[in-house]
Amino acid sequence: MGVGQVLLVLLAAYTVMPAKDPLLNICMDAKHHKTKPGPEGMLHDQCAPWKDNACCTANTSLEAHKDQSNLYNFNWNHCGLMPPKCKSHFIQDTCLYECSPNLGPWIDQADSSWRRERILHVPLCKEDCEEWWEDCKDYVTCKENWHKGWNWATGTNRCPWGSMCRPFSHVFPQPKDLCEKIWSNSYKYTTEHRGSGRCIQMWFDPAQGNPNVVVAKYYAWKKRSSPAWMEDVTPETDKTACALPWPVLVLLPLALMVLLERAGGCGSHGWGSL
Repeated sequence: MGVGQVLLVLLAAYTVMPAKDPLLNICMDAKHHKTKPGPEGMLHDQCAPWKDNACCTANTSLEAHKDQSNLYNFNWNHCGLMPPKCKSHFIQDTCLYECSPNLGPWIDQADSSWRRERILHVPLCKEDCEEWWEDCKDYVTCKENWHKGWNWATGTNRCPWGSMCRPFSHVFPQPKDLCEKIWSNSYKYTTEHRGSGRCIQMWFDPAQGNPNVVVAKYYAWKKRSSPAWMEDVTPETDKTACALPWPVLVLLPLALMVLLERAGGCGSHGWGSL
């Protein structure tokens, strides 16, 4: 194999080699997350869809299903027993938060003592948000923001003094209110549907693959393309703006020089063999 061929092979290899994107396939720096995602042999029940590539451990997935979990000492039943159909959404929400490696585009710095990073404005699919609200609207709660403001005097969350337990439908009049307010804007309500590739799904069938991989790639591209997240550009039109890896920048001139030398030496007989 000639020098020109070697250079072209190396150039092609570096060109197609995917560069690691810091926004993709990562775990946030939080209380129970692994340092990097990877397979887990067994994740419990509703967290199982992430077992092939997870930021959570089996123990974390088990704790996510308990009424009085050791994860955060948080009590779902602060205003009476939470109905199972409602609780299933909070379990799924916990599984997504703890296990998903596809939340990188929305990881933000946290201002709390127990975690360095959080998620902010994750675009939740319309069905996930509306079904969550529908299944919980008759449950009662005493707070709009469940991230802070609780009475922790007993070591677990209790309603603040003077607060009253009210139906979800009063505290959160619309699905958008529930999804955006309950965890300090961790989620953002969208009109995008499951399977659109434009919203994160809490619920999905792992046999069909994880749909959030594509969603994370799309929003990572948007975040890199423009701080304002321009709406009138598509990933296809942005391909020419992608930065080339440094080995390509080094090898490309050398390959061109070899090609030109070969071409000059072959005269009218064509390019010849590299």
